Amino acid sequence: MKYQHWNVRRPGRPSVRRRMEAAGLAPLCAAVLSARGLDGPEEAARFLSDGPERFHDPFLLRDMDRAAARIRTAVAGGELMCVYGDYDVDGITATCLLTEALSLLGGRVVSYIPDRSEEGYGLNPGAIDRLAAEGVALIVTVDCGITAVREVEYARSLGVDVVITDHHHCKTAIPGAEAVVDPRREDCPYPFPELAGVGVALKLAQALFPPERRGEVFARFGELAAIGTVADVMRLTDENRALVRQGLALLGRTRRPGLRALLREAGLEPRAMPTAVTVGYGLAPRINAAGRMEQAMVALELLLTRDADRGEALAQTLCRLNRERQAIELDIYQQCDALLERDPALADPCIVMAGEGWHQGVVGIVASRLAEKYACPAFMISVENGQGKASCRSFGGFHLFAALERCAHLFEAYGGHEMAAGFTIRAENIPAFRQAIRGMVSEYAGGAPMEAAVDVDVELEDCGLLTVPQVEALSTLEPFGTGNPKPVFLLRSAAVLSCCDVGGGRHLKMRVRRDGTALDAIFFSANAAACGVSAGDRLDLIFTPQVNEFRGNRTVQLQICDLRPAPTRAQLEQELFQRLQQGEALSRWEAGLLLPSRQDFARLWRFLEHTCAGGGAQAGPALLRQAARQPDGRWAYGRTLVCLHVMGDRGLISMERERLCLCRPERKVDLEQAQLMRQLRVFLDEE
Repeated sequence: MKYQHWNVRRPGRPSVRRRMEAAGLAPLCAAVLSARGLDGPEEAARFLSDGPERFHDPFLLRDMDRAAARIRTAVAGGELMCVYGDYDVDGITATCLLTEALSLLGGRVVSYIPDRSEEGYGLNPGAIDRLAAEGVALIVTVDCGITAVREVEYARSLGVDVVITDHHHCKTAIPGAEAVVDPRREDCPYPFPELAGVGVALKLAQALFPPERRGEVFARFGELAAIGTVADVMRLTDENRALVRQGLALLGRTRRPGLRALLREAGLEPRAMPTAVTVGYGLAPRINAAGRMEQAMVALELLLTRDADRGEALAQTLCRLNRERQAIELDIYQQCDALLERDPALADPCIVMAGEGWHQGVVGIVASRLAEKYACPAFMISVENGQGKASCRSFGGFHLFAALERCAHLFEAYGGHEMAAGFTIRAENIPAFRQAIRGMVSEYAGGAPMEAAVDVDVELEDCGLLTVPQVEALSTLEPFGTGNPKPVFLLRSAAVLSCCDVGGGRHLKMRVRRDGTALDAIFFSANAAACGVSAGDRLDLIFTPQVNEFRGNRTVQLQICDLRPAPTRAQLEQELFQRLQQGEALSRWEAGLLLPSRQDFARLWRFLEHTCAGGGAQAGPALLRQAARQPDGRWAYGRTLVCLHVMGDRGLISMERERLCLCRPERKVDLEQAQLMRQLRVFLDEE
């Protein structure tokens, strides 16, 4: 098993699903949305909408009026402006977007992205000196600046004004800039605080143009906003969902020659429409590679260029940088993984590793991989000349930024958000940080090891729903990402018809069957030996369904997220009975396994009359096995347990000195009024 816990959502009410289906949603979509808590077709429609009503007024952002006013003054006065960005995808796309927007307004504008290894993240005095010497009068930050209190003061001392646009968490002090636009400011009334840095930059661009031109601004820059939002792993709900969905449509017909070339180089053409997966695994790593390898301006030029030949050359450069990044990352990962394999205590309760000469641009990716593999937060520190630069990745909901705030006295600088963060630290402070952060993670986890968990949306009762049209209909729910993950389904007790390793033995391919339906399945990065799977086994599978096309034949394939041996029918039914007693929700299929019929009660009563004659029967597993055996030779443990519990609840049986005895009430007993029977009827939507 890849995950220790499968968190299966409580199924949505059948009546809600039926109303969603009647409103036009495909059954699989309705099952997912209702399980995620949407309570009807109206709420589903609001969630899925991506029209103009989803986009909020940019002037709802605190200080947006001041930011727009200062920039208009700079444009009117011919002042030289600098868009100062960040070296990740969010920062690069935001820099491109605002640079072009200010140029469209007629402004004099240059772009600046700091060197990752030499300058680090955000505003720095050296860059401010250079820009001031070049005659820059106004710096507009994108995706950075919210913590630059001293840097803004320094810029003002040189006669350079600063407008900050950012989306990271604010510290106690807000920089004294001309304007500070950040939806995460505590005093910001903006209704959706989850914008990426490029989303805030888009809002500023729209604020600089008349309201009637905001749609035109989005049409020009929406693809950039979509790329940056997906790459920065922002919540894809509300405004972000609409922004990314519309932006991906624009990306599919982009006029930017650099993006077209990069799509081709990444093997992403031809496609009907790019998806969040296209961006997250195809475009984003290549654009990010430029910043990680200290060549962020290459990626910025790729987005800005209007020359097709130049765009082609730059796309090839980004792909080369990405291959170099992958090689360096793999080397560092293997070093760290080997240490952790030898000494598992290094990952308890979190990973804090420091290395001389580690490439600072790739340690964040290494941290992500280690956090996932070892199921704990990871802090990777690249040390050079006594100074450490760290990238951190969360696990299990541990809030990184809040934790770093508690260690602020140990850092030279820090920033980030819940899931990803970074800091600069002197090498001599690393042991103190390691001790402090381990204490915080241990406190958060309650002293127990963190365990990997996966959320499962729907337990499938009917494999007949896994058809090509039904699976294709799941695209209605896209874009998938944080806050709106790709739907995950559970299929219990699937029989393995055949299995083999593919991809040089790295992946497991299977043919499985349940309810007479046979399906292909693929489990990446796992093989038959590692999973202990062979033909004839019965497995519980969690998966995302996809449509596979081969030689013109389109079929449904299950992309496995995890698998485990299926319990026997007796084990399953006894587990379901325990869950029922504990008040947990059951699916219709599960409730159907437990709900007894009148015939079940009558048969059990006759059995007990015979068995309990002469002073009762010894209660225990042996009696249960005898009672659960059906006339056709099969077993009905679940229904028998429910019958016994209901009979006891209604006064038909009792326990006397560990012996089960029959009771004969004077009045007729209505077994359907027992609590368990009513609850099972609710799950079956029969009440």
